[in-house]
Amino acid sequence: MSGRADMSVAAFEVIPAIDLRGGACVRLFQGDFAKETRYSDDPVAVARRWQDLGAPRLHVVDLDGAKAGRPLQSTIVAAIVAAVSIPVEVSGGLRTTSDIESAFGYGADRVQLGSAAVHNIDVVRAALAAHGDAICISVDSRDGHVTTDGWLGATDLPVLEFARRMVASGVARIMATDISRDSTLTGPNFQLLAQLVEELPVPIVASGGVANVADLTRLATIGCEGAIVGKALYEGAIDLPMALAAVGFA
Repeated sequence: MSGRADMSVAAFEVIPAIDLRGGACVRLFQGDFAKETRYSDDPVAVARRWQDLGAPRLHVVDLDGAKAGRPLQSTIVAAIVAAVSIPVEVSGGLRTTSDIESAFGYGADRVQLGSAAVHNIDVVRAALAAHGDAICISVDSRDGHVTTDGWLGATDLPVLEFARRMVASGVARIMATDISRDSTLTGPNFQLLAQLVEELPVPIVASGGVANVADLTRLATIGCEGAIVGKALYEGAIDLPMALAAVGFA
């Protein structure tokens, strides 16, 4: 039984994504590095804009770091954290305790771990011991199985099995991304997300495919804690203040 089933819509967070590649703010279609859309060469200005429009927090991803397996854009990520007063979750290439401590050192509110959770559970356990619920696990998947290394590495790990394993290790929050939906504006994988909400006693943040405000209200209704929104915001399909009002956050 889910610990989130009675979550009120008012608790739902609409979280703008800032995906960094080569110093720019971009989106990758279905996680494909060959299908990039560049939205801004000034990610710090983008972060300030989302804050000014009412974002409750930001989700910042070092795409180059995720692919390489080590942080490559920490200077820019740190500049974003310093430029805003809202909480910032950071992700991408954070595979060691040193990487994680560096992120918290420059002011990250949460650190999200993905590949590290698959490849080195000891790093996750150490991070949880030091930072508790400030650690979030990213469960990225394609065709029902977990992916790693900037979404380029396939595994035979079923999503729910892996998520349960993470919760058993003490993880307090999970972000779930269906890569096949990411930046497609075709809607989230509601079936998967509803299953995770139902089966797991921790908050679930949705990611991938959000196209409109109706998607957000449906995610709130099924019990997700929030949703990462990228392309729909950057291309104007979702107006952030209107979305926040629709889910009762504003």
